[in-house]
Amino acid sequence: CVGLNRRAVAFGLANERWQGWPLPGGPEVMVPGGFNPEKRADGGLQLRRDGKVIAEMPAGGFYFDRHETYPGASHPDLDTWRPAGMSQAEVDHYGSAAEALAGGPDKAVVAALGPPYELFNGIGQGGFEDWMVTFATEDEYVARLYDILVEVWIENLKKFHQAVGDKVQVLQIADDLGTQHGPFLSVEMFREKVMPAYRRGLDWIHANTGWKVLMHSDGAIGPLLESIIEMGVDALNPIQIGCAGMDPAGLRRQYGTRLVFWGGSVDAQSTLPHGSASAVAAEAHRNLEAFGALSGGYVFAPIHNVQAGAPAENVLAMFGMAREFR
Repeated sequence: CVGLNRRAVAFGLANERWQGWPLPGGPEVMVPGGFNPEKRADGGLQLRRDGKVIAEMPAGGFYFDRHETYPGASHPDLDTWRPAGMSQAEVDHYGSAAEALAGGPDKAVVAALGPPYELFNGIGQGGFEDWMVTFATEDEYVARLYDILVEVWIENLKKFHQAVGDKVQVLQIADDLGTQHGPFLSVEMFREKVMPAYRRGLDWIHANTGWKVLMHSDGAIGPLLESIIEMGVDALNPIQIGCAGMDPAGLRRQYGTRLVFWGGSVDAQSTLPHGSASAVAAEAHRNLEAFGALSGGYVFAPIHNVQAGAPAENVLAMFGMAREFR
């Protein structure tokens, strides 16, 4: 696989003018030219936009906590508010990037292009608790908000399809629906509120393109999988096997012919960062055996990103086992 990357990702920073930036106590990495965090007195970092702090990273941390509010949390007036659609600059970027990839190696091109915001979790960033209250108590408002978001999503899909056509094979959507122990919301609430909105967009994709739909969702989402398949998802990532109800063998038995599993290799919270290389290889082998013979398909990959602190020898052991198994 190879990614068709967005023009701008986190915090609206354009992926251009790359520059070196030293990680605290670690190696130098490459970041976009617009990434210029301010250092706080306590050693933490913060990002500003228009003079307002939009994200902060504590001293010694690895991630920025997002403070900017998204529409689920900010509760905009839906009579006047509309999310920004895909700009012509973005359309042109996707078209030229897809053309460049089309002439490259024989790999599936994966593009991340969900709604303007993730319809459940992401829509509440910068105030998730406020969004959860709105989601649970204001049915009419939530339905109107979803209608607006999906309308813009489908407009974006049409523009994107015109730009890339069949040069893309997999379209990724993302929405974290689970905690370590179970879903954030009941199956009934998912099917009543969230699923119909996603299904409108996924129905358009399947009716008008040849793309397969890959959904990213962390956590213990087993109770939602029947609904996720029904709404039009073809492949699921990252298969967080350390969560409740996400046992590879059980997932294979129940969904193996209807869903491609993408990930599920080695527990990224325990074995990969804290186990030995031999333990990593053994766990990868067990999960390859559990997933590998699926008629629906399996894509070997880490469970989410490889986190800071995972020893290099463990990462090599994980991929080495995949090569050996194949």
